[in-house]
Amino acid sequence: MSAKHAAPVSLSTILEKFRDKFPVSPEKWQEYTGQFQRIQVPAKTILLKEGEISRKAYLIEKGCLRVWFDNKGEEVTFQFFFENCTVSSIESFKKGTPSLFSLETIEPCTLWWIDKNDVDRLLEEVSEIPSMRNQIMNTLFERTLHYMQHFLSFVRDTPQERYENLLNHHPYLIQRVPQHYIASYLGISRVHLSRIKNKLARGK
Repeated sequence: MSAKHAAPVSLSTILEKFRDKFPVSPEKWQEYTGQFQRIQVPAKTILLKEGEISRKAYLIEKGCLRVWFDNKGEEVTFQFFFENCTVSSIESFKKGTPSLFSLETIEPCTLWWIDKNDVDRLLEEVSEIPSMRNQIMNTLFERTLHYMQHFLSFVRDTPQERYENLLNHHPYLIQRVPQHYIASYLGISRVHLSRIKNKLARGK
């Protein structure tokens, strides 16, 4: 989960909230936003396979995606993305190295994607604009902070505490994501998750 769930909106609406932060001409702004391509894909579509080199960054207009990796034949889910979030394999996208994870849709999705060549060209042009540079850095740090929080929760919290945290802070995730993905995200089996849910239900 990298951002709170929100109702789906168009690309122009998503990007317009950043418009005032980027002091570029209307023509340049139109050029930048024009680099995005809109696609619609069904559920369980692999957008990037583990080991491939990422060449696209995505902006979610509608739908839900998960990030997962293969652990000795078992899929381990460790992050979810919803409407208005950007997602890519950052290290692979930036450095041209094989991705450490796969990116897959959970629901039918409407996505906007941009090619790495266009991103590189855009970043080169705006690299000297402090507000743009800061916005990009904030996005990267937000993702890193989520990874750190998720890792610390495995050290600090019990599986039940991790599930209760989802209930309290990300209830939309519980409602939209299949239970076996949630169990994987929490680091437990589906049977264990069912026991936790039953225990909490009895305690009400």
